[in-house]
Amino acid sequence: MGKRAHFAVLFVLTLSLTASGTTLVFFYEEGCPHCARVEAFLERIQPDYPQLEIVRYSVREEESLDLLDQLLEAYGIPGLSWSTPVIFIGEVADVGGTFYRPGQEPQPLTGLAEELALEDAIREAIAQNAPSPLTKVEGGKGKGLAEKLTIPAVVLAAAADSVNPCTFAVLVLLLGTLLVAGRRGKVLQAGLAFVSAIYISYFLMGIGIFTAIQTAGVQRPFILAVSSLAILLGLWNIKDYFAYGKWFTIEVPQRWRPLVKRLTSSVVSVPGAFAVGVLDSLFLLPCSSGPYIAILGLLSKTTTRTTGILYLLFYNLIFVLPLLLITLGVHFGFTTTARAERWRSQRLGKLHLISGVVMFLLGVGMIVALELGYI
Repeated sequence: MGKRAHFAVLFVLTLSLTASGTTLVFFYEEGCPHCARVEAFLERIQPDYPQLEIVRYSVREEESLDLLDQLLEAYGIPGLSWSTPVIFIGEVADVGGTFYRPGQEPQPLTGLAEELALEDAIREAIAQNAPSPLTKVEGGKGKGLAEKLTIPAVVLAAAADSVNPCTFAVLVLLLGTLLVAGRRGKVLQAGLAFVSAIYISYFLMGIGIFTAIQTAGVQRPFILAVSSLAILLGLWNIKDYFAYGKWFTIEVPQRWRPLVKRLTSSVVSVPGAFAVGVLDSLFLLPCSSGPYIAILGLLSKTTTRTTGILYLLFYNLIFVLPLLLITLGVHFGFTTTARAERWRSQRLGKLHLISGVVMFLLGVGMIVALELGYI
């Protein structure tokens, strides 16, 4: 079996393992001691169950209460005067320490007994590869949320994000430096190192932000904030199409550009290209933060961590695709760095317009969906 076949098998196995997860839905209330004890217990045992994904909802949010009512009814316990925490895993519901199992009488449990029963329910759900409790909510928010976030929506945002004049400029400068230094043989390696650094850095930053949002349980306020940010950045990018360079521009600040150029122009090695890619992802973020942050906010509201990671892998692949095409084009002689830079400069306004329109529509769409109860 060749290297490519080995890689393909490894990729499929990794994807299969990553995609298989068991969802626990956890409703909590800030300041609830019982919630805090159960939360601490779940955090303590979660490393023992890497397949377990915990989706948290604050009962102080109206949407969460609607979802909770639908789940209680779906589990056959309607009209209950419930107390937090409320947990759904597999076919088991734990409502304030009272366990509900199919065909059994409700069983009140406290302390260690509750923890043992909850861990048994988790093990059973994992062994049975139980579907997410949210799938029981027919046409409700849980199931509908994941379905609303379609691949075309992620593709659209990632495509707008990939139209990034800042990163284009840095890559072209990097490849041009290698050519001038007589390192044509290093163009492909350095270009791939740069693209890999961008991909890895943005992916890791995305996971960090996504996890922080889900862990904090901040949902509706954050969605409104990132939607407003996307609208603002979209309008500002559209402004750059009609009045480029006036007032504030969604690009690298002018005072940073000489430093970026000096650093990039000094790179003649593959490790150096990777380092420049990491710096680019950290310091040139103003060019591309809008769609990414908006999608992260949406993912945090609509998916589990496992599904969110898969979306981020796919999103960032689209994000770096133009950079990869530029690298391959220069390496194989289909274009030159001069032509690539000329193309970028001539279409700078249009790049801002495309990115701006998509960001604006994404922000407006998220707010409308939030108000209509789709997210």
